[in-house]
Amino acid sequence: MLKWFVVIVVLVLATGLMQPGLARRLRLGRLPGDLHFSFRGRGYHLPFTTTLLLSLLAWLLLRSL
Repeated sequence: MLKWFVVIVVLVLATGLMQPGLARRLRLGRLPGDLHFSFRGRGYHLPFTTTLLLSLLAWLLLRSL
């Protein structure tokens, strides 16, 4: 259980730090449940819902293979 929690946290951080152009065009990272806040003039983005959605899609894809 702890291993999956660590994987999800790493995915959330990686998705938040690396905003590729395709994700911006698809509006990923701006779903309800994705957090964006500013602290000391710097913006932070934590896309929890986007990560869960992409994880579900990856799981369904791997499950169908």
